[in-house]
Amino acid sequence: MRLQRYYEVSQAQDLAGFHKSLVDFAAEIDFGLFSAILVVESPLEKKAPVFHAISNTPQAFMEAARDKGAIARDPVVKRMKTLSLPFTYDRDVYISGNAEDLWEEQAAFGYKVGIGVALHLPNHQHFLLSVDREAPLPISGEKLSRLMADLQLLAVHAQAAATRLMLPLIQSPIPQLSSRELEILRWTKAGKTAWEIGQIVSLSESGVNYHLRSILMKLDAINKHQAVLRALNIGLLDP
Repeated sequence: MRLQRYYEVSQAQDLAGFHKSLVDFAAEIDFGLFSAILVVESPLEKKAPVFHAISNTPQAFMEAARDKGAIARDPVVKRMKTLSLPFTYDRDVYISGNAEDLWEEQAAFGYKVGIGVALHLPNHQHFLLSVDREAPLPISGEKLSRLMADLQLLAVHAQAAATRLMLPLIQSPIPQLSSRELEILRWTKAGKTAWEIGQIVSLSESGVNYHLRSILMKLDAINKHQAVLRALNIGLLDP
């Protein structure tokens, strides 16, 4: 029963089980390859995105020499960044994107046609899921629509498991700030000086600076401005 397959994906107990459930689901809808990627951005701090991926990519393809700019040129990756609905791709998509050479390289390993979907989540997180195969996609609009609907629902279940199992591997634990520290950080975000904050919260200026030093240490920040940015990035402060 297909519903049970969705639950097997979302309720996977570990990464090995998550991987197996996605392999099984992809095979059930006649796709031999899958890729699932969780991406976390830090736009406020202008850091490079971090990600964790699982897939059953052929080892030979992983070892093949690739153009260093392949990911940036890949039209499927470009679509993943902006689209939130499932989309199909094949050789024509790569040709229209001036990247036929990338399709030729991938096709040798079974990546000839596929369906992809991206979920753009709060806190600058993104979940990307795709399935690929060599056989052409169904000509029947009804069958193709069914496949795309299956993948979209699968992405929702897979994202739940990915957030639970993969996010801790790429994200440092959220620091625990005291209520006083959060209060001081909020006023710092509002542009108040240590003296002004002290007047507001009934602390001496030195007392405020003591708490600020603790905040910097907990957030691994070099100054109060970076501390505010990091607190915003990890959701400790509202934008």
